[in-house]
Amino acid sequence: MRLWLVRHGETEANVAGLYSGHAPTPLTGRGVKQAQTLNTLLSQVPFEQVLCSELERAQHTARLVLQGRELPLQVKPELNEMFFGDWEMRHHRDLTHEDADNYAAWCNDWQNAVPTNGEGFQAFARRVEQAIALLADYRHHDHVLMVSHQGVLSLLIARLLAMPAAAMWHFRVEQGCWSAIDFTGDFATLRVLNSRAIWTPGE
Repeated sequence: MRLWLVRHGETEANVAGLYSGHAPTPLTGRGVKQAQTLNTLLSQVPFEQVLCSELERAQHTARLVLQGRELPLQVKPELNEMFFGDWEMRHHRDLTHEDADNYAAWCNDWQNAVPTNGEGFQAFARRVEQAIALLADYRHHDHVLMVSHQGVLSLLIARLLAMPAAAMWHFRVEQGCWSAIDFTGDFATLRVLNSRAIWTPGE
């Protein structure tokens, strides 16, 4: 199986530098164009299944990437971005003043501290592990598309490569690009990271 990874297109929160986990934030015009470009880049990939986050920015991206195909989205809450609680749609500059202690604790120990009224990394990581477990149901397919978020995809890549969670920071998944992981049995190989090339059969 080849698992194709796509991060949602640029959003208004991305441009403003805000924490956006579960809060709704629409794609910008640039984000829409990024997804439309991916529609062209991946037009020849014979996707059989599409796994997508519940969040609208991911679903909007997936619909644009798949425009012209009759492929339903398999919506999976396990693929949602981390929930930042009271920090949703807030800028880090504000949090350093308005929630200074909790924000400092999180910056110093992001794997164990928890955003105020949000989802801690440990809970988030368990959810991503559940997403990885779901892939067993799709291994009989050749081409599966996953549309999700930076945090989810970076952690998923690290864990599929049997690396510790902190290794996720080595795998920044860019917007407007596609990445691919190949599976041989349970063994995963990162074949492509952040490509803007047109895929053609045989590659």
